[in-house]
Amino acid sequence: MKAMKQTLTLLTALLLAALPVPTLTAAPVAKPALGINLAGPADWNTELPFVDVFRLSRVWISQKKGEGWGKGPALELDERGWVKRLAPDCFAETPLCTIDGGHYPSGEWTVLWEGEGRIELSKGKVVSSAPGKLVVNIDAKGGGFFLCLRETKPENYVRHIRVLMPGFTAEDVAKSPWSPKFLARWRGVACLRFMDFQETNNSMQTKWSDRPRADDATFTRHGIPAELLFDLANRLESDAWICLPHEADDDYVREFARLAKAKLDPKRRAYVEYSNEVWNGLFKQSKYAGDLGVQLGLAEKTWEGAWRYTAQRSVEIFALFEKEFGGRDRLVRVLPSQAANSYVAKQILGWKDAAQHADALAIAPYITMNIPRDGKELAAAEVATWSVDRFLDYVETNALPESIRWIADNKKVADQYGLKLVCYEAGQHFVGVAGGENDAELTKLLQAANAHPRMKAIYKKYYAAWEADGGDLLCHFSSVSQWSKWGSWGLLQFADDDAAKSPKFTATMEWAQKLGQPVQ
Repeated sequence: MKAMKQTLTLLTALLLAALPVPTLTAAPVAKPALGINLAGPADWNTELPFVDVFRLSRVWISQKKGEGWGKGPALELDERGWVKRLAPDCFAETPLCTIDGGHYPSGEWTVLWEGEGRIELSKGKVVSSAPGKLVVNIDAKGGGFFLCLRETKPENYVRHIRVLMPGFTAEDVAKSPWSPKFLARWRGVACLRFMDFQETNNSMQTKWSDRPRADDATFTRHGIPAELLFDLANRLESDAWICLPHEADDDYVREFARLAKAKLDPKRRAYVEYSNEVWNGLFKQSKYAGDLGVQLGLAEKTWEGAWRYTAQRSVEIFALFEKEFGGRDRLVRVLPSQAANSYVAKQILGWKDAAQHADALAIAPYITMNIPRDGKELAAAEVATWSVDRFLDYVETNALPESIRWIADNKKVADQYGLKLVCYEAGQHFVGVAGGENDAELTKLLQAANAHPRMKAIYKKYYAAWEADGGDLLCHFSSVSQWSKWGSWGLLQFADDDAAKSPKFTATMEWAQKLGQPVQ
C-alpha cells in the first residue's frame, strides 16, 4: 500500500510538472489620480453644466385647457423631439431649473428659437419680446419655472429652443456650450466618467441611430451626445471614460469608436467600459446580460451568466475599439466588478482569458453604511437616535476599514492578472435602504454626517489607503447633486455652494493637489 501511494505521488508530480506554468504579467506601476463622475441630465440637475438650460429640460408635457395635469392628447413630435403641431385648446410645456433655495442665477434670461410660434415662461417679468426671442427677468427664489409652447405653425414649427442664463448670448453658446463655472470647477481632474451623462443605466439604445444628437430637443431622453462628451474632455484636458449601452450592437460600438478617435484630442485617452454595474440586479442591464449568458450556455445561474457575459462582451467591444484606434495606446480597457466580493473579479477576469485583453480592473469601494428599516445589525429607527459623532465613530471603526479591505482584496486579484486597479465610483455611501430611506430622522443624520468637519479626515484616510494599496485612477461619485433620502452623493450640493465649506470637496481637491493635479 505504501509503495502504491509512493507511485501515485510520483505520477501526480510528473503530471503537474508536464502542465504549462501560467505566465503572470507584472502588475503595472500605479499612478493614483482623481477623476469624477458627472451628474446626469435632468431639470433638477443642480450643477448647471450648460449655459443653455433647455438642454436639461424634461420631455414635453401635453396640457389641455380644463383637463387635469398632463391630460392633453399625445403630442405630434418630430424625430428629435420638437412639437410639430398643437391640438385646439392645447399647449406643451416643460419644467426648467427645478432647484429650490435660489440656487440658480437670477437676472435677465434670454429665450431664443427658430420657427413660428409663441413661447411663454411661467415666471418672471417680460423685458422684451420679438419673433424668435423673449427676454425675461427671473428671480430664482421660489424654485424653477416652466417654458410653455402656446402656439406653433405646423409648416414652420418651433424648434432649436435655447434658454440662456443671464449674461450669455447665442454667440457665447456657439463658442462653448459649457458654463464657465462648471469648467473651472473640474479643470485638472484626470478623467471624466460619463456614465450618468450618457444615461447608461437601463439604456434603450441598440442601433447607432438611437444615439443622442446635438439637435435633440432635450438631453434627458437619451443622454448627452458623444460629440459633447469629447468636447468637454478636450476643454478640460481630461481623459474620457465612456460606457457603452448594454444592448448596443457592433455597428453602434464601431461608430462610437470612430467618433472617439476623430473627436477626442490625441493626447487624451478613452476608458472603455461595457455598460455600468452589470453585476447589480437593480439595473436592466444585469437581467439582460444574465439571461443572455444563460442562453449562450456560459452558465446555468443568471448571476454567473451576467459575470461571464460581461467579460465576453467587453472583450468584443475592446477589439472593435482597438481596430478603429489602430492599436491600444490611447485606450484603457476596463473590466468592472463588485468591490465587496473579489470572487466576482476572479470570475470576470478569468473567463476565457478576458484579462489578457484588458488594462484595468474597476471597482467601487464605497465607505458603505446601508441602513435598512429592519436590519439585524443596524436598523433605521435605532441609528436615527445616534449623535453625528457616534455615527462617524462607527464609520471609522467599521465602514472605512471594510472599504479598505475591499481595496486590498481586489488589488491582489488585479496583480494576479497584471492589471491596474481603478475605481469607477468612490466616496461615502451613507443611505437608508429597504424602507430605511423613508425615516426622516435618519436622513437628517446622514446629511449632517456628510457635512461634518470629521468627514474631511475620513476622506483623507480613505484616499491615503487607496494610494498606499496601489490604486490607480479613482473617480469620485459624484460631482454636484442635491442630497436627499436617496443619498448624499455630491461633493457639493449646488453650483453656487461655497466649496471651502465642504469637508468632502476640500479633502478631495487637496488629495488631487498633493498628487500634482492642477485643480482649484
